[in-house]
Amino acid sequence: MVYEIIEYLRRLGFADTLIILVISTLPIVELRGSIPVGILALSKPYLPVIILSLIGNLLPVPILLKFFDSFTVLLNKWKPTRVILEWVFKRTRKKTGLIEKFEFWGLVLLVAIPLPFTGAWTGVVASYLTGLSFKRAFIGITIGVLIAGVIVSALTILIDLGFVKGSGIILNY
Repeated sequence: MVYEIIEYLRRLGFADTLIILVISTLPIVELRGSIPVGILALSKPYLPVIILSLIGNLLPVPILLKFFDSFTVLLNKWKPTRVILEWVFKRTRKKTGLIEKFEFWGLVLLVAIPLPFTGAWTGVVASYLTGLSFKRAFIGITIGVLIAGVIVSALTILIDLGFVKGSGIILNY
């Protein structure tokens, strides 16, 4: 399925670097998807993929942190988006205990764990729900994204070098 999406984006005129950047900005997927796609599916060099993925993952964070309250007011006006937002808030509230207990470092840990629903986007929602300041939230999310980037990069490189099997699992979801 990943290869079909890549080919579709290429037909639309997306360069491989833009594909990596766009994937890394997407909620849920973030750099957890863009690094394996860039290295394993697109066969791009490690360092440019990692840098692009980090930049793309962090690109929406300051905008989301600054305007999240306005976004929620707007999204709550329509039932379909309100339902989705309520689901996201409910799911994220289950993870905010970590932040409430450990504050800044809880946010770092939440963002750093390279699993779905634990990245920068979830960090923004959790920061909003717990009332963290823009500065503390941005720094915590940035540190978490950097840690997640190291973890995902290391695992992806080990897969690419043949030390770990798993590219089929990663690229066939």
